[in-house]
Amino acid sequence: MSLPPLRTPPPRAGRWLPGVLLATLLAACADDGDGGEAEAPARVRVVEVGTAGFGERFDVSGTLVAEREARLSPRVDGLVARVHVDAGDRVRAGQTLMELDPAVGRQALSRTRADVAAAETAAAEAGRRADEARRLARDQFIAASQADTLVAEAESARAALAAVRAASREQAELVDRHVLPAPFDGVIAEKLAEAGEWVQRGTPVLSLVATDRVRLDVQVPQERYADLGTGTEVRVRADALGGETLPARVLARVPVTDPGARTFLLRLQVDDPQGRLLPGTSARAEIAVPARTDALAVPRDALLRQPDGGYSLFVVEDGDGGLVARQRTVEVVRDSGEQVALSGGVRRGERVVVRGNEALRDGQAVRLAGD
Repeated sequence: MSLPPLRTPPPRAGRWLPGVLLATLLAACADDGDGGEAEAPARVRVVEVGTAGFGERFDVSGTLVAEREARLSPRVDGLVARVHVDAGDRVRAGQTLMELDPAVGRQALSRTRADVAAAETAAAEAGRRADEARRLARDQFIAASQADTLVAEAESARAALAAVRAASREQAELVDRHVLPAPFDGVIAEKLAEAGEWVQRGTPVLSLVATDRVRLDVQVPQERYADLGTGTEVRVRADALGGETLPARVLARVPVTDPGARTFLLRLQVDDPQGRLLPGTSARAEIAVPARTDALAVPRDALLRQPDGGYSLFVVEDGDGGLVARQRTVEVVRDSGEQVALSGGVRRGERVVVRGNEALRDGQAVRLAGD
């Protein structure tokens, strides 16, 4: 009888498992060191750090005010005969807005004109008698004193004529003042009187607002007073225009501060040739202040927001095996749209990452776009 073949006993678990683990670890180390592929450098785009030639920008809000606004009153007392305009009407300078009943004034004007005619006749007669008296006195037909008297009477008549002529012109002016003209181009904002009302001088009857030239009054912090002048760059963003910006210039800095708010009044002239701005509406002024101190400028895309609210960026440096990205914390002192000014953290001429910086790590290998 034949015996079955002998079987080789399996290795004991206690001795075989450490050997497998050791072999696995050695293989992994070998792959990492020689046989595996290293992480590819991140592709980035860089920009050199430059000097910030721009200053700080800040926004302030205010109210648009018409440069010219008038509450018109009649120039004489009288009864309103006709009102030619209503609220919302656009008028031109010199256009008749309202007429008062001039009947009484015209009667007085007729009387003064009659007085002028009578005075002219008296003056002419007195002058004729004075001329005749001079001739007679020269020929010694009358006494010289008598001629002098007639000459004096002629001068008095001429003076009386001048007085009544002045009175007539005054009355004509009063008649003309029964008409109320527009002092400037604008829009009727209010109509305060109707035909048939008795109005007096000093009583407002119409409100006229010029819309062609509008200014913006804003309150600015007092520490900005010395930074602002006639050459300051200003843009105005009006709510009524859907956020469109218009150029403006500084008209005046009122050097009287509000002791409660520590602000002063800055008056801006807004350039709006189309007359689209509405007085009384709100607007914001974007003011560019010249730089007080030197700073370095980088594109806004280079900045990364930190959890603590600060900013950082990546600078590309030369490493042992190539280019590497180094993360640095920076402080933003001012901005100008696409550019920001930094107080430190970088040096002029260094290369900062503006594309591909979102997923970078400090010390990571990088290559420049285009290389």
